[in-house]
Amino acid sequence: MIRKILKWIGGSLLAIIVLLLAGYLFISWNIGQRTEKKYDFAVQSLAIPTDSTSLSRGEHLVVIKGCIECHGKDLGGKLMMDDAGLGRLVASNLTKGQGGLPSDYSTADWIKALRHGVNREGKPLLFMPSHETTLLSEEDLTAVIAYCQQASPVNSSLPTNELGPIVKVMTYLDKMPLLAVEKIDHNLPMIAKADTTVGVAQGKYLSVSCVGCHRAALKGGEPLAPGLPPVPDITSTGNVGKWTQDQFMTVLRTGKTPGGHQISNDDMPWKMTAQYKDKELISLYQYLQSVK
Repeated sequence: MIRKILKWIGGSLLAIIVLLLAGYLFISWNIGQRTEKKYDFAVQSLAIPTDSTSLSRGEHLVVIKGCIECHGKDLGGKLMMDDAGLGRLVASNLTKGQGGLPSDYSTADWIKALRHGVNREGKPLLFMPSHETTLLSEEDLTAVIAYCQQASPVNSSLPTNELGPIVKVMTYLDKMPLLAVEKIDHNLPMIAKADTTVGVAQGKYLSVSCVGCHRAALKGGEPLAPGLPPVPDITSTGNVGKWTQDQFMTVLRTGKTPGGHQISNDDMPWKMTAQYKDKELISLYQYLQSVK
């Protein structure tokens, strides 16, 4: 009798393992198809400015939008993660140095990446937050491109991306923003210029950078990946709703909460938000307080 039970348990476990393996193989195939899919988008022609004001604006945006957090202060790229379960994530060299962009990388190629989330061949960029940069105003998008195009060449040979099983499964379950191209409304027109007046409108525009982690409603939720903490609610119904404007600005400048907790920059990139101008932080605070 015991032998029969053990045999049944063993057979059941084997069947479960086979089903899980078959499921993973399907998921791996599905993600492979999606990462290799070619897209063809009509790319509008944009005039790229060269004046110092635009370049300064572009530099500021590259900082506060997290570009240097991934691609490095010199935009020379870096290895972001190398983990057996998650895989290897590499932020590419955005300069035209050795290992970087080709010499003929054009404005149209930049637009494909920032507006549509694909490379110059039309294949999806991985973990590139194009679903955020596509919402930049025309003035800001061209300023970012202008700044990046004049970046000094950096010689940096980096390995390629390699997706681990956890990333593949979480992407299949729509729990990880691997393929921004699938999340973008590619027909959404750009606004010409963002509102830069202190207030809710500017805060809403800036909050696009928060959506990637804190979700569309900014209410947070489950961890972005295994081992990471839950994502907090940053609206008026969360802790942010209890903070004063000064406390909010201190948190985003130092990473230290009113309760004395030091937030890890790996969990919340406060070293990036520390570079926001006062009027930007005030506007962001006002907008988050308005979200119920």
